[in-house]
Formats: sequence, structure tokens, C-alpha cells
Amino acid sequence: MSNTETRSDVLDCAAPDEHDPEHVQVLEPRDVHLGGEDTLSVRRTLPSLRRSFVGAWCFADHYGPEQGVCMDVPPHPHTGLQTVSWLFEGEIEHRDSGGVHAMVRPGEVNLMTSGHGIAHSEVSTPARDLLHGVQLWVVLPASSKDLVREFQHHVPEKFDAPGVRARVLIGSLAGVTSPVHTETPLLGAEVVLEAGATWELAVDPGHEHGVLVDTGHVDVDGVRLDRTVLGVRDAGLDHLRLSNPTDAPARIMLLGGEPFEEGVVMWWNFIGRSHEDILRLREEWNEAPEDRFGRVAGYRGATPRLEAPPIPADLRLRRRFRRGRQEGAAARRER
Repeated sequence: MSNTETRSDVLDCAAPDEHDPEHVQVLEPRDVHLGGEDTLSVRRTLPSLRRSFVGAWCFADHYGPEQGVCMDVPPHPHTGLQTVSWLFEGEIEHRDSGGVHAMVRPGEVNLMTSGHGIAHSEVSTPARDLLHGVQLWVVLPASSKDLVREFQHHVPEKFDAPGVRARVLIGSLAGVTSPVHTETPLLGAEVVLEAGATWELAVDPGHEHGVLVDTGHVDVDGVRLDRTVLGVRDAGLDHLRLSNPTDAPARIMLLGGEPFEEGVVMWWNFIGRSHEDILRLREEWNEAPEDRFGRVAGYRGATPRLEAPPIPADLRLRRRFRRGRQEGAAARRER
């Protein structure tokens, strides 16, 4: 999925310096339209003004359930990241410049590696116009930022615990391990808690963990999270307690990973390491996209591809970090 905003605001996403693994940071989403008024609206919790990453997870869009709206995102670029697509309902057609033509379906994870550069399109199918799911990005470390294009597909099996049903998309949880490989240690899982259920699960104490609530209400270590909210806990504890206090099932996405300590510049659909990186990537996409990003074959939309929005001349992009303000604001207008 693309960030289709034509005015790509730059956020100072520096997290506070405090580190308390028993504190649950609550992040509210902001609404973003993927196009015009009749297109899909998503709820974005990462990046936020208060936090840049959960592990190496750097972007989280949550959408639906929406009936009768379309997702039609023309070919657009990515660099320095992996996209993770997961649907609860609906169907999306994926095409990319690595030659992959695949469908995104409920219960099936698709992970696309952009690395040096990739372009792709996403279009919901008319036969299944109900859309409900998440789109997630993972930042690649500097040592892997120029990987070749790659696409992974996996259908995780459900596993049960008392009052719990879960699928592991990425990483390991409760003795279940996904074959999907990533460049940093990560966890991604869908978890359904039955009415009144509590699940205390062992987790890696070296990982940060985020809980994105899709349906219902969930208590995370005693902190109530409402629907669409992301609750984040820093590394340091070896367990996580999830409770559903309601009389209906609740569904969450559980995200985790080793704290990502590198600084990155994240703007529009690009991840780089400097302001100059982003300027160069933007120019390459707008002026000669096929040289670096390749061509997406078979897309039939009215707009051949998305143009990268302008960067104001008096704006200098600065790296964002997991926490602290090592380079000051994430972006500042130079005078």
C-alpha cells in the first residue's frame, strides 16, 4: 500500500527518553484517505508524533470493515522496507515490478521486499468489495537496505489456547514459528480472544510489543485499549497479559521486535538515511522510474502511476530515531 497523500507532511516522531517496560503507551490513529472521497479511508497509528517504531515495524494502516468502497492504488515506489499485507475480509490484486501477480486474501500473509527499489499496484476485486485488514511496513537495516526485490507468501495455520485462536504471520509465538524471513527479529500475529478470556503468554524480553485492536476492547497488562488504538510496551518483560473484558470476541494484531536503533529518513513511500537520499529517490521515480524501480505490468487503472509529491525548498528532512532527539526535530525548515 502506498502513502497517497499529495501533501506529504513531515512529522517529528521522536519518542520520549523514558524506558519503562511496565508502561503501556497508547497511540490513537489519524484518518487518511487513499484517494478521493469514494476511496478507502485508513486509520494510521505508526508513525505518530510520539513514536516512530515498534521493533522495526515503522508503518501501520488499519482499515475497514468497509462495504462498497474501492482500493485502487496505481503503481508507486518503495525503497528500504518490506510491506506486510494481511486481510480479515475482502480480496486485493497485487502486481509488482518483480513480475509478481498475486492475490491478497484473508488469512494469507504477503511480504514484499523493496530493498534497492520496487514498484507495485494494489486493486480490490469487484467480486469481494468488503475490505477489512491491515497494511504494515518494516524498515530494513542499513546492511540490507539495497536487497533485491522479493515476494513471500505464507498461509499460517490457526492454533488454539484456552479462549484463544491465533495465527503467526512472522516470527515465533507460543511454540509456533513462521517460515517468512525478515532482516531483523520480528513478531507478527493475529490473535482472537473469546469473550471473557485472558491469555498470559511468554514473549521475548528483548522485544518491544505493540497491540493493535481490530474489534472489541482489550486490556494489555491492565491497560484498556479501545478499537483502532495501538498500545505499545517497551522491551524488558518476558510475558504479556491480554484480556477481553467484554461478552463478544475481540481481535488484535500483535506486533513485536528488537528495538530498532538506526536513524532513518521516512518520507512518502521512501526510506533513506539522509535528506539527499530522499531527494535522489524522488527525482529517480518522477523522471525515470523504470531505471531503478522497474515496470508494473498489467495495471489497468486510469492513472498510470503516482507522482512523488514535491518537497518544499526550505525543508530539510532529518533522521528519526526510536527514541530521543539526536538530530533535533525529524524535519525543520532551514532559515
